Amino acid sequence: MTSAARADPIALMFARFGPAYRWLVTLNVMTATIATVLTATIINVALPDIMGTFGMGQDTAQLLSTAFLAAMTGTMLLNAWAVERFGLRTTFIAAVLVFVAASFLGGLARSEAMLIVARVFQGGAAGILQPLSMQVIFLVFPPERRGSAMGIYGIGVVLAPALGPTLGGLVIDHFNWRYVFFMALPFCLLGLLMALVFLPGRTHSGPPRRFDWIGFGLMSVFLFTLLNGLSNGQRRGWMSDTILLDFAVAVVTGVGFILWELRTPAPMLSLKLYGNRVFTGASVVTFIFGAGIYGSTYLVPLFVQTVQGYSPTQAGLILMPAGLVLAMVFPIAGRLTDRTPAHVTVTSGLIVFALSSLLLSGADADTPFWVMAGWIVIGRIGLGFVMPSLNAGALKSLTFAQIGQGSGAINFMRQLGGAFGVNLLSILLERRSEHYVQAFTDAQDAANGATAELLRAITALYAQAGVPEAIRQAGALDYLGRVLLAKGSMMGFRDAFLVVAVLYLVALVPALMMRRARTAP
Repeated sequence: MTSAARADPIALMFARFGPAYRWLVTLNVMTATIATVLTATIINVALPDIMGTFGMGQDTAQLLSTAFLAAMTGTMLLNAWAVERFGLRTTFIAAVLVFVAASFLGGLARSEAMLIVARVFQGGAAGILQPLSMQVIFLVFPPERRGSAMGIYGIGVVLAPALGPTLGGLVIDHFNWRYVFFMALPFCLLGLLMALVFLPGRTHSGPPRRFDWIGFGLMSVFLFTLLNGLSNGQRRGWMSDTILLDFAVAVVTGVGFILWELRTPAPMLSLKLYGNRVFTGASVVTFIFGAGIYGSTYLVPLFVQTVQGYSPTQAGLILMPAGLVLAMVFPIAGRLTDRTPAHVTVTSGLIVFALSSLLLSGADADTPFWVMAGWIVIGRIGLGFVMPSLNAGALKSLTFAQIGQGSGAINFMRQLGGAFGVNLLSILLERRSEHYVQAFTDAQDAANGATAELLRAITALYAQAGVPEAIRQAGALDYLGRVLLAKGSMMGFRDAFLVVAVLYLVALVPALMMRRARTAP
C-alpha cells in the first residue's frame, strides 16, 4: 500500500473492500436518507389524527411539515463545515443519533409544542444527512458514473415516500399516529452499524475553517421569522403588527446574511458558487422543484381525506403506485444523465410533472381512485427524470473543492423551496376555499331554483325519517352549508394544483441556463 493510500481514508477503504466499496457506502448513506425522507412525508397522512388529538387548526398543523423543512433547510449549509471539521463518519453518526432521539420525543409527545420541537430536531438532523449522502456519492464515483449512481441511490429515496404513507396509514388505522415516528428507526440502526465499518474518517488535511456563527445566526432568524409570518399571517391578519414585524426582521436578516457571506473569509454558503451560470440555473430550478414536490405531497393526502373521505390507509395507497413507478424510472434517468445534456432531461421532466398537476386541478369528490393514482404516476415519472439530472448537472459544473458546499447549497435550495411551497400553498388553499365558499353562499337566495329544490328534497327526506317538523328546515340549511363548504374546499384544492402546474412551467426558463454544462476538472 502506498503512503498516499495510507493518508487518504477513502483510498484506504477501497484498498480494504475493493470496487464494491462504492456500492456499500452508497447503501450506507441511503439508509439515513430513507429514514429522513420517510419521516418528512409520512406526517402528511397522520395530520388529520394529530389535529384531532391536540385540537389543532390547519394553520398550526402545517407547522409539523414546515418546522421540519425549515430546520432541515437551516442545517443543510452546516454539512460542509461539519464534514470538514469532524469527518464523514462522526458527522453521520452524530446526526443519526439526534434524529433517533427526536423520533422518540415525537412519538411520546404530550403536547403540540413538544411535537413541533421534535419535528425541528428531526429536520435539523436530516439537514446534515441529506447533503452528506450526495457528497459521499460524488467522492467515490468517477464523473462518468455519477448520474447512474444518483439513479440507483434515488430508488431508496423514492421508495420511502411511496411505501411510507401506506404503511403509516395501516399503523394509524390499526394503532394510532404515534407509531409513525418509530417507523424510521430500523433504517437508523442499520445506518449506524454500517457507518462504523464503511464511512471514512476525516478526509481534510490541515486545520478546519472556523464555524460561521454570525452567518448561521442570521440564516436561522431569517428562516424562523419568514416561515412564522407565512404560517400565522392568515390567522392573525397580514397587516397585524406581529406579522409585519416578522417580515421586517426576515428582510433585514436575509439581506444581512447575503452581505455577511460576501465579506467573511469563511462563509457558510460561498456565494461565489452562483457566479457559475449552470449552478445558478440549477439552483433556481431546484427551488421551484422543492416547492412543487413538497407542496403537492402535502396537498394530495389532504385532498383525498378531506374532500373524498379516504381513510389514512387509502390516502397512503394512492401514492404507492407512483412511488413504485418512480423507483423503476430512476435508474433509467440516471443512465440518461450520464449520456444526455442535463437541461434536456430536466425540461422534459418539468413538462411531464406540470401535466400531472394540471390533470389534478380537475379532480373532484367523485374522481375514481385509479384515475387519481394514474395522474400522480405521470407526475412522478417527470420527477424521476428531473432529480438525477438536476443534482448531477449542478455539481458537475463545480470544481472538486466546491462539491462539499455545492451539495449543501443545492439541497438547501430544494428544502427552502419546499418550506415556501408548503406554506404558500397552504395559505392559497385556505384563502381560495374561503373565497369559493363565500361566493357559493352569496348565490343561495330565493331566486336560485336549484337551491330551493335541494332544500325541499332534504326537508322531505327528514320528514320521511321522522324528524320533528320544527327542526327540519334548520337541518336542511345545515346540510346545504356543509355541501357549500365541501364544494368550496374542492375548488380551493383545484386552484392549488393549478398553481403547482404553472410553477413547473415557469421553471423551464432557468432550466435552459443549464445548457453548456462542463465537467469540472
